[in-house]
Amino acid sequence: MVSVLPSIVVLSLIALYAGVLTARRGSPPEKASERVAASKALAVAVVAQGVHLAEEAVGDLPARLPALFGERPVPLSIFLTINLVWLGIWAVSVWMLRGGASGAFFAAWFLALAGILNGVAHPARARPAGGYIPGQGRTPAVAAAGVLLAPRLTAATEPLPTGAPSGAGRGPPGAIDGSP
Repeated sequence: MVSVLPSIVVLSLIALYAGVLTARRGSPPEKASERVAASKALAVAVVAQGVHLAEEAVGDLPARLPALFGERPVPLSIFLTINLVWLGIWAVSVWMLRGGASGAFFAAWFLALAGILNGVAHPARARPAGGYIPGQGRTPAVAAAGVLLAPRLTAATEPLPTGAPSGAGRGPPGAIDGSP
């Protein structure tokens, strides 16, 4: 299972950065149209990631990638469970982003950043496999969706004032995440 450690470390760092962006940027009520645009871009990214996941699963990425490093396969059930849970989180976040929920912003930032990095990681990991690993065919779409999503998230948010309470400016009154 050593072969998945780099992915775990990188995705953890991406999650950390997504958390920092979420904590430092808020989406005030007047950014409603920008949140709608971001939620549409997130929907595109979720579809791209879903198709990418299907290509990885059908191509048996959980077995083929570890084999490149002499490692045991990751059980397909674990691979699918983790990825399907994230797809569900992102799908719900499409709707919640419109209301300014900070958890939705975290999920969206995570997908945008991971999608962009996926555009680099898949080709890099494909070299030892002779030029292709499952999922690589849809990688450009996932990366492009991340590139589409990130600036829309930036437009839907603004830096919080230094020293502002963690929930300040996160969304309109009554937002789902309980912010003011």
